[in-house]
Amino acid sequence: MQFRLLAAAAALASATPALAQTASPAAERVTVIHAGTLIAEPGRPQLRNASVIVRGRKIAEVRPGFADVPGAQVIDLRTATVMPGLIDMHVHLGGLDDRVEERMQENLRDAEDEAYTALLNARKTLMAGFTTVRDLGGDARTILSLRDAINANQFAGPTIVSAAGMVSISGGHGDPRNGANRDIAGIAQTRMGNVCNGAEDCRRATREQIGAGAEVIKFAATGGVLSNVPGGLAQQMMDDEMRAVVSTAKTFGRKVAAHAHGVDGINAALRAGVDSIEHGTFTNAETFRLYRQTGAYYVPTLLAPAAAYADGLRGALTPAQFEKARAAAGNAEKSFGNAIRAGVKIAFGTDTGVSPHGRNAEEFTLMVKNGMAPADAIRAATVSAADLLDKSASIGTIAPGKDADIIAVGGDPLANISELESVDFVMKHGRVHKTGGQRQLTEVD
Repeated sequence: MQFRLLAAAAALASATPALAQTASPAAERVTVIHAGTLIAEPGRPQLRNASVIVRGRKIAEVRPGFADVPGAQVIDLRTATVMPGLIDMHVHLGGLDDRVEERMQENLRDAEDEAYTALLNARKTLMAGFTTVRDLGGDARTILSLRDAINANQFAGPTIVSAAGMVSISGGHGDPRNGANRDIAGIAQTRMGNVCNGAEDCRRATREQIGAGAEVIKFAATGGVLSNVPGGLAQQMMDDEMRAVVSTAKTFGRKVAAHAHGVDGINAALRAGVDSIEHGTFTNAETFRLYRQTGAYYVPTLLAPAAAYADGLRGALTPAQFEKARAAAGNAEKSFGNAIRAGVKIAFGTDTGVSPHGRNAEEFTLMVKNGMAPADAIRAATVSAADLLDKSASIGTIAPGKDADIIAVGGDPLANISELESVDFVMKHGRVHKTGGQRQLTEVD
């Protein structure tokens, strides 16, 4: 036994230099990006004819003009608009894009199938220009393992900030037993750690997500569109349960996101001290007062209700789901417009997984259509999203010392926001994953 342990340790030690050698080219690489237009900090004036110098995985300098750095790889983006990598604050990387196919295969797919699907979805997301995402619930083991594999440079994908499982009350949005037959519900119950009843039990569920590896906590304050249980989108979790989740998460230094559609649930979650409201579909004057008072962010996910309603029209939802999709689709954009006028802080998020992966940037068009200036929409997906993640020191702008997460589009997204739906160039941590609109193989592919 001792010999086997020593042999395993020796094998691990001998593997370490190989891993270091794999990582070293990126650590030593020097790249110069010649940018015709540079949006270094969205919301501030653009720079014309500038150079971004990247050393390893970090941005080293931003210089005026097209710099000549001996020995550096030169990337010619003189006819493009260069900007920070985008951040989507609300995705679900697991699951098939087609809701009808998802329902047909629901009881046929194993966890291993889900893992491969999540990997492909992560790759689509990166190719769309999103270099960081916040995954807010799904199969926790799958997403946490994918996060760790990407961080270890085993696979290409966006940086993932994971909530593990969404904390939910019994029967609430996030209870995996909802609408399932008794046999499947019984199996689901053996794996549940996210479902709770009462404040103390919700503390336990929060701690279980943190113990599993969650970097942020998400809880369901209200009903949800895709949970297969009737009852609408009103408040489900009690006020004391919300406060228990928030206070427990804060003791571990975790931010808290609340899934919330109904106005009473939104307002209760804001009073409980959450850092962001996800969806925020139904609002009133008190909602906007609480947003301003608490400084919480609103993550609108406008793509989701439209996508869910469209799925319902083609028979992909149950009757209970379809009625909720109809209600959400009819009010989401109205609340977004009111939030802009009220001066609420907004961070970009799509709820991708409800809408197809890789099409995250379509959210920008809906944001602009409903009253947000293109510059503010881009800022929501960079500067503001980085602030909500507490990662402003490393992402969100193009500046010395920050991660070299950089994208480019062929046109001017400030004049035509839909340019962001066709990203030509993607660099993450100094590695070029896409150029000329084509995916590039790297040492992590």
